[in-house]
Amino acid sequence: MAAEVYASRRQRLRERCGAGGNATALVSRPANVRYLAGAAPRGAVLLLGPGEDVLVCAVPPDERPHEGRPDEALTVRTLPHAGGDPAVAAADILLDQGGAESLAVEEHHLTVARHRALRSVAPRLRLADLGAAVEQLRVIKDEEEISCLRTGAEIADQALGELLESILVGRTERHLALELERRLVDHGADGPAFPTSVGTGPHSGRRGHRPTDRRVEEGDFLTVCLGATYRGYRCEIGRTFVIGTSPAEWQIELYDLVFAAQRAGRESLVPGAACRDVDHAVRQVIDSAGYADGLPDLTGHGVGLEIDEDPQLAPAAMGKLDACVPVTVEPGVHLPGRGGVRIDDTLVVRPEADGGPELLTITTKELLAL
Repeated sequence: MAAEVYASRRQRLRERCGAGGNATALVSRPANVRYLAGAAPRGAVLLLGPGEDVLVCAVPPDERPHEGRPDEALTVRTLPHAGGDPAVAAADILLDQGGAESLAVEEHHLTVARHRALRSVAPRLRLADLGAAVEQLRVIKDEEEISCLRTGAEIADQALGELLESILVGRTERHLALELERRLVDHGADGPAFPTSVGTGPHSGRRGHRPTDRRVEEGDFLTVCLGATYRGYRCEIGRTFVIGTSPAEWQIELYDLVFAAQRAGRESLVPGAACRDVDHAVRQVIDSAGYADGLPDLTGHGVGLEIDEDPQLAPAAMGKLDACVPVTVEPGVHLPGRGGVRIDDTLVVRPEADGGPELLTITTKELLAL
């Protein structure tokens, strides 16, 4: 991304800090550092100082493209000795710059030990809470960020499509998950966006199921949930299939129910929609069929530099959706001992004038017998 993009992001954060009475800020959460600096080497922090902005690193920035490259407008300082704390070094730099009376820090990310170390090195500096200011800036994506998500979705679709063309009966959940992750990398992903979930038979339909050595059998539901990371941005897709034979009546009914719920959620993704209303649209369909207890706490969430970002689509969620916000819609129903269905897409909220929500994950949602 262009240097002016990162400069603009840092300026917006600086304005928020100024409105809260703080002239300087220390950003430590890795995804937030990368958002503002272009890269987040292990342990790095970003200091927004009164004189200059400094990326303080424990190790030199990685040269691999998928790790990102620091904005050239930033000063990059690498600690001379291993084991040093970049946050403490940043406080020293701030004191050297002079003029600062307070420092806003990400209290939700700093450990107690690190907070104490900052107080020790700069006892006269008032430490304030930056809160989730950077996370809030990250919610609405620019078109370059959405392009990265779109490419990641294409990679995930491609990896899933190739797996579906192979022989599946007799292979274990663990083997299939490993193969999917290898295919993601083969097609240009930085790596998986999260641990790939493959569930068969009675394991199918479980959210976040960890693959086991259970083998795929004819007549099973097979649920796959995977995601690709591309240039740091993460998306996800989830699909459910039937193995080797025509689906049973109960499988068709359950699949049609989850599909209808997912469609209701997708159609609710309009700018200005309350997050809880999108969640309600999904739950209402499944509640009406008597499966309310089978739904997870949330039916979707934002994605970006992390796989689980704001906004959250949940019954008690606050706030409304904006245009250019990427979210998942991922209802599922699991019947203990029998299995279940999950359908998961990544979409971008768009106004109706622009065609409505943009579907990034396009693998068919038809109930296929593989």
